[in-house]
Amino acid sequence: MKRQVILLSLALLLLSGCDSATHPENSYPLTAGGAYSASLSLDGRFAMIGSFEFGGHLWDLQDRERLYDWNHVQGGFSDLVASAFSPDSDFAVTATTTDLVLWQTHNGQPVWFWSSPGEILDMALSAQGDFALLGLANHTAVYFDVKNGGIRRTLRHPARVRSVALSQDGRFALTGADDYIARFWDLETETLISEQHFDNIVNRVALSPDGQLAFSAATLSSARLWDTRSGELLHSLSGDESFITRRLSHLAARFSADGRQLLTGTASGRVMLWDTETGKYLQSWRVEQRGRMGPVQTGVYAVGFSSRGKLAIGSNGLLNELN
Repeated sequence: MKRQVILLSLALLLLSGCDSATHPENSYPLTAGGAYSASLSLDGRFAMIGSFEFGGHLWDLQDRERLYDWNHVQGGFSDLVASAFSPDSDFAVTATTTDLVLWQTHNGQPVWFWSSPGEILDMALSAQGDFALLGLANHTAVYFDVKNGGIRRTLRHPARVRSVALSQDGRFALTGADDYIARFWDLETETLISEQHFDNIVNRVALSPDGQLAFSAATLSSARLWDTRSGELLHSLSGDESFITRRLSHLAARFSADGRQLLTGTASGRVMLWDTETGKYLQSWRVEQRGRMGPVQTGVYAVGFSSRGKLAIGSNGLLNELN
């Protein structure tokens, strides 16, 4: 019995020692409480958060200033389940489960309001805010014209489309679905180019800026980097859990502008930096909690790169600046 206790104590010590995650350099609240959703612009200048209490808020992170409050109903607050920025940061789109609004970031004004063709689970926005790729519960991903209205492309799946991503030129799409498959598509022809099969729901996908690399991760399962054209698996990503492999759920992912690094965030509040060429784990952080009275665990809703470092937004509404 004594030997078993010693072995268990050693295992716990090794587990705690294996976690090299550090605390953020700074953190500050984007909302008074928790959030339904959050997103970061590609340049790291803007953050959009869908709060529990007061709908959406657009923040200028350079000046740490809340710029605009965005809601889909006048005089009320909307439960915003998803948001996304155009690659140029000039536009943002926000969504409830049933409708979406395109906004201008420079003046906070809405461009147009649309009803969705299905329950929205995730979305991505193209350059100049022309099109939104919507991941829907009705087993489709649709390329929606958010300035003129109408569906331009429909990508059919056998299950709910949980996560979506767009190449920066708007030519290619990556989808993750409840049928355990991540798929890479040509939007011009609506054809499937390649796919990766998992052993659980694919809950997060991301594309490198040039569309050559895909990240996809399944719930409580593996995370992978793969070649979009061939479908070849390049790297299975695992962190510093050398003693016992932890099963992670990735909620957020973002490639650097040159595609050489990848930042991911998990449901357990961990942010990890990866080298995409080698698949090597480089560094990790744990997002800040709101205090002893807050939830025990904070998920990571959004990650990104900025001129001043790396960023992460937690489900508790805190913006984390990572050194």
